[in-house]
Amino acid sequence: MKKNLLYISLFISCISLAQTVDRNTEPLITDRPDATESPYTVGKGNFQIETGALFTDESFEDTDIKTSVYNTALLRYGLSNNFELRLGWDYQKVNSKFGGNEIFDATGFNPLLVGAKIEITNEDGWIPQIGLIGHLRLPFTAVSEFKPEDTGMDFLFSFDHTLNDRAGLAYNLGARIGDDRSLEYIYSLAYGYSITEKIGAYAEVYGFFPESDQAGHLWDAGMTYLVNNNLQLDATIGTGFQGSNTNQDLLFSFGFSYRILKN
Repeated sequence: MKKNLLYISLFISCISLAQTVDRNTEPLITDRPDATESPYTVGKGNFQIETGALFTDESFEDTDIKTSVYNTALLRYGLSNNFELRLGWDYQKVNSKFGGNEIFDATGFNPLLVGAKIEITNEDGWIPQIGLIGHLRLPFTAVSEFKPEDTGMDFLFSFDHTLNDRAGLAYNLGARIGDDRSLEYIYSLAYGYSITEKIGAYAEVYGFFPESDQAGHLWDAGMTYLVNNNLQLDATIGTGFQGSNTNQDLLFSFGFSYRILKN
């Protein structure tokens, strides 16, 4: 599931004043379109919808895999000002060909993502804003073609640094348990820049370090447009680095995030 963080490019003023300003009067802070998760929650009683479409093209040797995710839905609800619940569910189509002949074609839901995020510290000088995020992936919620044998899980620490009134730097460090039950360490690093009050841009690198395989590294870049304080549009393009353990030739996504404030 593609997730993101253009909050560092569009919402620097909100981030730096998060402890003293009512965040509900500031632009929403999202976990899409990039791979880097924000350390910020949505606020008590607020409900946020983040969704979009995603396309990837992967190839290795004579095999080509095209994945179209029609709905990368992430739902976030704030139980308190620093704690939120999270639900994510992707609906996708995967088509694989070997030597030009189709070997796999399936459409349906991935495992449901259930988790939470908590804000640990507020940014203060050299101390970054820090959040902790954890998820479970439930196999019984997926169609048979995408159903793993066991429950998956991941956790990561999310960090954010304000560089100036237009730029920010964010990064994630964590780990996940994949389908083969081995541990895989994950990271991301994103730089965001506010071009105008409504338009932001970002670039990031991210990847993984499996315990029993070669590391994989990828990059992407994108833009956001803030329609109003509660609605943001986004678009992203990316690919994998040659020589690393990733076969991704192309990634493209677009979507939106919408916040419903507590009355």
